[in-house]
Amino acid sequence: MLISRRVQRELKEGSWIRRVFEEGLALKRELGEEAVFDLSLGNPVLEPPEAFRRELKRWVGSPLPGMHRYMPNPGYPDTRAAVARQLSRETGLPFAYEHIVMTVGAAGGLNVVLKVILNRGDEVAVFVPYFWEYRFYVSNHGGVLREFPSDERFYPDLEALEARLSPRIKAVIINSPNNPTGAMYPGELLRGLGQVLQKKEAQFGHPIFLVSDEPYRKLVFDGLECPPVFHNHPRTIMVTSHSKDLAIPGERIGYIAVNPICEGMEELAGALGHCNRTLGFVNAPALMQRVVAALQGVSVDPMEYQKRRDFLYGHLVGMGYSVVKPQGAFYMFPKAPVEDDVAFCAELARHRVLTVPGRGFGSPGYFRLAYCVEERTLEGSLAGFRAAARRFGLG
Repeated sequence: MLISRRVQRELKEGSWIRRVFEEGLALKRELGEEAVFDLSLGNPVLEPPEAFRRELKRWVGSPLPGMHRYMPNPGYPDTRAAVARQLSRETGLPFAYEHIVMTVGAAGGLNVVLKVILNRGDEVAVFVPYFWEYRFYVSNHGGVLREFPSDERFYPDLEALEARLSPRIKAVIINSPNNPTGAMYPGELLRGLGQVLQKKEAQFGHPIFLVSDEPYRKLVFDGLECPPVFHNHPRTIMVTSHSKDLAIPGERIGYIAVNPICEGMEELAGALGHCNRTLGFVNAPALMQRVVAALQGVSVDPMEYQKRRDFLYGHLVGMGYSVVKPQGAFYMFPKAPVEDDVAFCAELARHRVLTVPGRGFGSPGYFRLAYCVEERTLEGSLAGFRAAARRFGLG
């Protein structure tokens, strides 16, 4: 056998997002791009802000000597200091460059964090529904992923978490605003989560990390703000990227931020830099580190996604679909009108609308829509949603 049993198993489990993406490519080749309404992939349609283009031109046009050479594994100190200043403004906490590690996107950052904190057999908690790749990231580093429920608003069920956490627990991963639901966790819930973790630390006699995956933190709607996580638990590690807020997912640039009040922060930060190298990332892309240093307070306009949310949400609810209105990100997670979400998504595909079954996020019976697409794609998808609604007796 050429490949490991673990990778064989992961390939069999697969990613529903990637599976639908591949099927969509075949459908587009057959029918043409304009005839297929693809809401399956969170690939931002918005172009990067003008400030990004200006910074990119500046650095490409006037490069520093040695700008493309290796740098310290955690990244350029001046870029890390720029990130720290922005986090200090947002949180009121004394972030410094030592608390920041620049990474190859949030995915790279999560793998670095899990490599640092996990021993084989340690458990990592996630709340259903969740980004399925977490399963692979945890497995990569010998951990065991444990699923916990959310409530009807897609908020974590803290009572279930407290009742079912085992002594093997080492970390809890949260994602707010959330993929796939668009739910944003309120400050009161985050405080409650921190209290549960600190209570369990005292009970089990070892640290438990709160790992917050926040690539959508700046994409919130209705005048809301995403509450910072650091005040709620000393052992908080935030991982994020600029893939969504600057609309540059192909550039793979993000960072890890360790809570300044975390005991043993210096040892932790050193280990993060070490694992950034030993996992093969070595360091985040040099040019992008230079560019994003000046863009920490910059983002695409979230109103562009809010308009798309309002358009799609209004039409789906009008057709009879059950949908929790997203508060951020650019995803929607309606309830399928039949128990078999795969069959329902196949019905939508017959009408050339591509969506992802909820079981691809641990929640059979739902389906995910990514509305970070051209407005004409959303408009074109309505006929398919309407036909599927009639087929299954909605409205």
